[in-house]
Amino acid sequence: MRALTTLPLTADSLEVSEVPEPAPGPGELLVDGLAVGVCGTDKEIAAGDYGWAPAGRERLVLGHESLGRVREAPQDSDFKNGDLVVGVVRRPDPEPCGACAHGEFDMCRNGNYTEHGIKELDGFASEQWTCEPDYAVRIDPRLADVGMLMEPTTVVAKAWEQVERIGRRAWFEPKSVLVTGAGPIGLLAALLGAQRGLDVHVLDVVADGPKPGLVSDLGATYHHEGLDAVTEKLRPDVVIEATGVGQLVFGAMSGTSSYGIVCLTGVSSGGRTLSVDAGAVNRDIVLENDAVVGSVNANLRHYAQAAEALERADLDWLNRLVTRRVPLEKYADAFEVRDGDVKTVITLVS
Repeated sequence: MRALTTLPLTADSLEVSEVPEPAPGPGELLVDGLAVGVCGTDKEIAAGDYGWAPAGRERLVLGHESLGRVREAPQDSDFKNGDLVVGVVRRPDPEPCGACAHGEFDMCRNGNYTEHGIKELDGFASEQWTCEPDYAVRIDPRLADVGMLMEPTTVVAKAWEQVERIGRRAWFEPKSVLVTGAGPIGLLAALLGAQRGLDVHVLDVVADGPKPGLVSDLGATYHHEGLDAVTEKLRPDVVIEATGVGQLVFGAMSGTSSYGIVCLTGVSSGGRTLSVDAGAVNRDIVLENDAVVGSVNANLRHYAQAAEALERADLDWLNRLVTRRVPLEKYADAFEVRDGDVKTVITLVS
């Protein structure tokens, strides 16, 4: 069968390879791959920045934003043939740390977890894949065209959970949220903010293309001016930072209301130095009881939250989030940045 593979730590090694068809182990699902989303992590692995192949192998099957349809399901499982499913990305380490042992494998303490399409487990960019039923999530059949949005939605579901858990340390009744970045993570974070009834604001650098309309159709406000100008007039209760841009990260920390919470979901690139008044940032955080938290990956609870959020969302809006669909044989096109891109998807079936 065909799969999109790469040689980890080797740039320009992406190719469509012929790989053996998977043989499901005892109790496992056999799934026909339908599509995978392409994100910044995939592009960094393709560039040779990181990635780990499965033990004893040179190449890694890429793709962690999955969508598939069950071909074969064990009789004693909760799945049946034809179910639409996504695979959970991360697996806990084999000798679990305390967090992994309690199902919080997104918070792994020792780093011995594995991840499909990233770290020591093949991804889902193949015509078939297998999955343990405990790590497969059934999704609503109406999401057949957009189910690959599940994984990025889990990231923001976790981010919102972290914000709300921190808020509950004292009285917490947020009114407004600012999302920095209108990529898929930012727009999905805005969606979940709108579903919470908040006054949602989204900041991005572009002034045209599909992003302003996507934000407006959530009942939210789109901004493309500087961050300081936005935070000065808004003073948001919550900031979801989805760019990883250092200037925005520190600006967000300084721009919230009192008792503000900033959740960082964007991963910054190193090597760039900023001049920051660290004392002023510290003073604001301490005197206003602010909080800053980093959030990455997701556990099974967040997949359930994401599935609920997508089921509640407007289907047309979700479809507009997917701006390009690229067949597997033209995979290289999916790794190019084009004007108007929001979410690019690789389709695995002809």
